[in-house]
Amino acid sequence: MRWWRGLAAAGAMLAALAAAAGLRPTAKERGGYPSAADAYSRPPLRFGSGGSFKVALFADLHYGENAWTDWGPAQDAGSDRVMAAVLDAEKPDFVVYLGDLVTANNLPIPNASLYWDRAVSAARGRGVPWAAVFGNHDDMPFEWPPEWFSPDGVPPLRCPPTSMSASGVDQGCSFRGTPRIDLITTEISKNRLSYSSNGPKDLWPGVSNYVLQVLSRSHGDPALLMYFLDSGGGSYTEVLSSAQVKWFQSQSQFLNPNGRIPELIFWHIPSTAYVKVAPKANSEIKKPCVGSINKENVAPQAAEWGMMDALAKRPSVKAVFVGHNHGLDWCCPYEKMWLCFSRHTGYGGYGNWPKGARIIQITESPFSTVSWTRMENGTKHSDVTLSS
Repeated sequence: MRWWRGLAAAGAMLAALAAAAGLRPTAKERGGYPSAADAYSRPPLRFGSGGSFKVALFADLHYGENAWTDWGPAQDAGSDRVMAAVLDAEKPDFVVYLGDLVTANNLPIPNASLYWDRAVSAARGRGVPWAAVFGNHDDMPFEWPPEWFSPDGVPPLRCPPTSMSASGVDQGCSFRGTPRIDLITTEISKNRLSYSSNGPKDLWPGVSNYVLQVLSRSHGDPALLMYFLDSGGGSYTEVLSSAQVKWFQSQSQFLNPNGRIPELIFWHIPSTAYVKVAPKANSEIKKPCVGSINKENVAPQAAEWGMMDALAKRPSVKAVFVGHNHGLDWCCPYEKMWLCFSRHTGYGGYGNWPKGARIIQITESPFSTVSWTRMENGTKHSDVTLSS
């Protein structure tokens, strides 16, 4: 086994060196899954000439729900409008799709990538690069509606005619779901603006685990690190594993050993730390927390295996951003960082609260991170300074 450990160590070193240079490592180098995107690398992300880098978070879009009804496609059209409104108002440098892009448990087609592609099309159509993490619904097995077993039976299903098999035969409706690795591989292989990655194999069954660097406007060194983590759910337990904790510690120690570079963290399902800082459900959000809706209890991961302790030990970690709870949009301090929910962006999923997106603006020098919520109707609220 020594030779295997040696190869693994060498692969990890190559991946880290590539990351330090601002390059996307190949699947072989990162110990991940093969991808057509390995044939080329994206240009490095960089702070703008004004010294800032703005990110829009799109959370819980839930495309594809009840596609056999009039209601489902109307919800998807609503999600299209929200993202268009936010992108046109804010003109961000980058977009993070914060999980639950699709509702796979409500999709009867064999390839959910069709709906995933629609979700990222808002950024792609405006030339805005993006990255994505998985939520608990993205590869969830299909759930058969109970009413389909009533005397009325299964309603007429409208499955996209482009759901073709490898042989070119229209598969019609299928109920198999699309695995995480297929969704992410399709995204990054077909979109040069995608900065998503399928992560190292040894973090399986988690897939969306990777780091992106934002380079300084004045030199080639990284001035911001963004970590993306797969918080599970759907095809496996809702959790950040101890293996992911060790991976984060290894990556952060290599890329940022002295903590000089600020770090932001993104995943979908809130950790149990969010429960500790949460305002009481349905109560007023009071300082030091900042937000506008607090309509439910935090629905956290199934267990905590050390990720929050690892983050708390790094003063360079400024904030964690999650989705999942549609009725929450607050930020609250925890240890020396902030824990933030995004705003429910999609018309899919539960809840009738007005839609919007969390915006993050990072300034390189002097470093600061501020955030606010931009709504579909153009209003802006809940400004908060996350670091300065």
